Amino acid sequence: MPKDATAPTRRPMRADARRNYDRVVAAAETVIAEHGAEASLEEIARHAGVGSATLHRHFPTRQDLLEAVFKSRVEALCAKAHDLLSDPDPGTALVTWLRAVGAHAVANRGLGASLMRGARHGSPILGNTCHTMIVSAGDELLARARQADAVRPEAAIGQLLKLVSAIALATEDEPDGPTQADQLLDLTLDGVRLHRTSRPHT
Repeated sequence: MPKDATAPTRRPMRADARRNYDRVVAAAETVIAEHGAEASLEEIARHAGVGSATLHRHFPTRQDLLEAVFKSRVEALCAKAHDLLSDPDPGTALVTWLRAVGAHAVANRGLGASLMRGARHGSPILGNTCHTMIVSAGDELLARARQADAVRPEAAIGQLLKLVSAIALATEDEPDGPTQADQLLDLTLDGVRLHRTSRPHT
């Protein structure tokens, strides 16, 4: 018997179910950005224009919903990175994407910590999968910027993502968190850019 002969086949969602699923995820992103990862599921359902039963049918637990939100954001960042690969200015493309990563991280409002607390009951591979996706997407942009001499050659995507993450973590609870994060990111990226100085004539 083939290995997967007894494996259940996941039926594709009907169009109306898919719309409800997408509306709940989009609403959750907005509400979490405003109120944090512990936001009321009832408020998310209201924001999505669906009933609580519909929300729980798609997402039986809070962990399921948080994972879907996190994955949706990561997929959006990867799509943005892909689009920026055609930007004629590789340095600007990298900076634009890192700003988007920073905005994503600031908007998490405790999402990462909540996912970690519920990790035993959620997807065991989500974190690693999303991390790999982000690193791969950013590495392509960084490679182009490096080839264009727009960034310091020793800069690594892992280092840049850690800097962005640290800035987001330091500012996510501030009233003007996004603004502070943007300013700190400006200072950080100024040190990453390759500044050419003319050598003195001898």
